[in-house]
Amino acid sequence: MPSGNFFKKTKNISINDLFPKLKYKNKINDIKTLSNASKQDLTFFDSIKYKSDALNTKASFCITTSKLEKFLSKSTEKIIVKNVLFELAKVLKKIYPNSDIDYPDLSLKNPIKTKYKNVKFGNNVLVGKNVKIGKNSFIGSNTVIEHDVVLGNNCVIGSQVVLKNFICKDNVVIQDGCKIGQKGFGFIPMKNKNFKFPHIGKVIVYENVEIAAGCTIDRGSVDDTVIGSNTYLDNQVHIAHNVKIGSNCMIAGQVGFAGSSVIGNNVSIGGQAGISGHLKIGNNVKIGGGSGVVKDITDNQTVMGYPAIPFKDFIKNWRK
Repeated sequence: MPSGNFFKKTKNISINDLFPKLKYKNKINDIKTLSNASKQDLTFFDSIKYKSDALNTKASFCITTSKLEKFLSKSTEKIIVKNVLFELAKVLKKIYPNSDIDYPDLSLKNPIKTKYKNVKFGNNVLVGKNVKIGKNSFIGSNTVIEHDVVLGNNCVIGSQVVLKNFICKDNVVIQDGCKIGQKGFGFIPMKNKNFKFPHIGKVIVYENVEIAAGCTIDRGSVDDTVIGSNTYLDNQVHIAHNVKIGSNCMIAGQVGFAGSSVIGNNVSIGGQAGISGHLKIGNNVKIGGGSGVVKDITDNQTVMGYPAIPFKDFIKNWRK
């Protein structure tokens, strides 16, 4: 899948530029998660939940704490701080200076229709620079597609949709009123002011996905937000930054996903359920409507209630 160039990056930046008290002059290529970082990247490690990724990371430098540094390999230089996320936010702001606010895309114009092969546009559509739209796609009226967005073939985009920092494959349907790829909810609380957490990721949607009306899908912070193939979202679903939803999932209306949770394949979730952040939901899981999921769920489980428990236990408690 192609990668859009959504954020301008500061060139030739070194560890010393980011952390002046350190003597390292090494240039870094980018900042990435533990599992995605390469040798010339900077990464971060703020939770014991990611200790296996920490041990195997290829990053040369890692922002972490004195309590967590022992889980990193000897080949990774440790940058010890008190608050990993605060330092990460400051670093992201330096590397990607415009990623903490969603500035309007001033490149938006009416599409040159001859540029897009066999694409049909409604009225008042605006398209940014370097946008790619696959053949035989439909774009509804009053829809905005910001710079560098990539749409596959045979896509149907409804009216009053806003797409930014977004890439999708073929046969994707996005119904009216969806907002996809905007900055997620993230900040570091300060005494008199909140420090905004930049979001440099994107939203990636695979083939044959349908996203119903009024859904909101935030782009990733450092990682990406991902929806797997043949997954269907009902109306008014909210997906926060870095969430990964597998293939063949069915998500009913008004379900909410907090940041960085990972959902397996063939998962069904009933309406108005809530999934807390940084959780792992296994394959073939069923979650009842109105449930509140606050712990990981292993494969092939059916749960319900708040907090969500195995369905048989929920029925027993309900009958009491």
